[in-house]
Amino acid sequence: MTDKDVQQTDERAHGPGPWWADLGTWGAVGLIAVGGLGAVWVFFRLPGTSEELGAGYYQAAKVVAIGLVLGGSTLVGRRRARGAAPEEMADRAESR
Repeated sequence: MTDKDVQQTDERAHGPGPWWADLGTWGAVGLIAVGGLGAVWVFFRLPGTSEELGAGYYQAAKVVAIGLVLGGSTLVGRRRARGAAPEEMADRAESR
C-alpha cells in the first residue's frame, strides 16, 4: 500500500457519549431530586426497597453525584463563556 492509497483525516471516531451528557442544568437538578427521592424511599423502606439498605443508598448517591457533577460542569462552562464574551467584544470593537 502506498501513501497515495491511504486517506488520513483529523477526525477521531468517538462512540456515543454517556446517557446524561446532554441533560443540561435542569437535567442535573432533576437527577439530584430523583436521587434524593430515592434516598427517602429507602429510608422509609417503601415497597420495592431491597433488604440490603446500603445498596439502595449507594444507588441514590450515584444518581445525586452524577447530577452534581453535571450541574457543576454546566455552570463552570457558562461562567467561562461569560468571561470570554467581553474579550471577544473588545476585539471586535478594536477592529472597527
